[in-house]
Amino acid sequence: MHLPSASFLLAAAATLTLAVPVQDSPRQRLLDGKPLPARFRKKGTTPTNPYTPGFRDPLDSAVDSVGNKLDPLPYRNGLGGSVLGPWNPERARQNPDLVRPPSTDSGDVPNLRWSFVDSHIRIGEGGWTRQTTVRELGTSTQLAGVNMRLGEGVIRELHWHKEAEWAYVLDGEVRVTALDYEGGSFIDDLKKGDLWYFPSGVPHSLQGLGENGTEFLLVFDDGGFSEESTFLLTDWLMHTPRSVLAENFHLPPEVFDHIPKTEKYIFQGSLPGPIKDEEPRGKFVKKSKYQFTHKMLDQEPHKTSGGEVRITDSKNFPISKTVAAAHVIIEPGALREMHWHPNADEWSFFIRGRARVTVFASSGTARTFDYTPGDVGIVPANMGHFVENIGDEPVEMLEVFRADEFRDFSLFQWLGETPQRQVADTLFAGDKEAGAKFLAEIQSAKKDEVTKFSNEPEHVDVEEEELVNLR
Repeated sequence: MHLPSASFLLAAAATLTLAVPVQDSPRQRLLDGKPLPARFRKKGTTPTNPYTPGFRDPLDSAVDSVGNKLDPLPYRNGLGGSVLGPWNPERARQNPDLVRPPSTDSGDVPNLRWSFVDSHIRIGEGGWTRQTTVRELGTSTQLAGVNMRLGEGVIRELHWHKEAEWAYVLDGEVRVTALDYEGGSFIDDLKKGDLWYFPSGVPHSLQGLGENGTEFLLVFDDGGFSEESTFLLTDWLMHTPRSVLAENFHLPPEVFDHIPKTEKYIFQGSLPGPIKDEEPRGKFVKKSKYQFTHKMLDQEPHKTSGGEVRITDSKNFPISKTVAAAHVIIEPGALREMHWHPNADEWSFFIRGRARVTVFASSGTARTFDYTPGDVGIVPANMGHFVENIGDEPVEMLEVFRADEFRDFSLFQWLGETPQRQVADTLFAGDKEAGAKFLAEIQSAKKDEVTKFSNEPEHVDVEEEELVNLR
């Protein structure tokens, strides 16, 4: 029997050693709930990584785990423990306030966040669509959203809905057509930041323009909406006897021998020309007297100390009777102030930036959620909340409501316009000095929709050396 040589055994042992994971690495020690060795800690300093056992933050400050490339773990102010089971670090990084909630979170609050990246995509010829409805996000009961992409010349075929359709152009250019209730024809070309609104039952079509087509967000005034329940032209005609088609359109039946046998839905069309060359010119054609489109980003913004706000509702876009919206920019370090909406649930869509939102649901319950681009957030009507920019770039978001008018109550304004004695008795009966400072600050009762505290303490970033050691 031939025995392996000593050199062979040594080489094999070395190979096995290389294959064994390092069980005593800094990151593995943290995952196991063990303290870091002294060589990885600075003497006389407290930990600056918020997801370590020794870190303390009694203020529950926001942490940008995405921007700082941190791996959230369930440690908070000396409490918590490591994770031994399966773990998805990327999802944890996007949801740090679910992994380590602020100490102010409490009780049961239903899920109020969904990401479009988790929605099923229906792929068509030159485009795609995905949706967030009550089926994907159980709290999205009042509104449903659809994200759609159409390439150059690609058509979302002629159709209509039971629900009203509101839309915001995210990028590119798109042509919309419609027929109003009085038989008036409407055509318009839209760009990034423009809106359209088609009331229930209004037939319409969409087509991508320009070299790169378009992408847009559709919002429907019923959370139970489904893109699969659209009334499509091709679907109707294929389910109608040809004898009826012939009679309806005053043509021989053979004219309809080759109409589509399946719905077209999203398909490549011919490239459109200028509107003036494509407008119908029949004897009984008339132009619509209704304006189905609106240029939201062309509105003069309302400037605040921490950003800007544009509001579009039935006051400046009269046809939009069931959907109101705000376009909000929150600068880094700023806060969409504490507020609530009395007339409808808020359906938010995050276009860029990173934010955290705490929703106060009354009865001692509150929960914090984190949002990144492509995420949808829900805040039920009358629930108090804020939106905090936790990243290093502006947060751009849409606040959408099933309502004819945008309405909100500012906590700051309310307290400033309430008898100050009552405010002091309620909040500062045991600390008159703090009460005096608070009353002096709210005295102006100025509503500042996106607010920024000018004396905010400087943010302390996690040191790069420590980040490297913990990865």
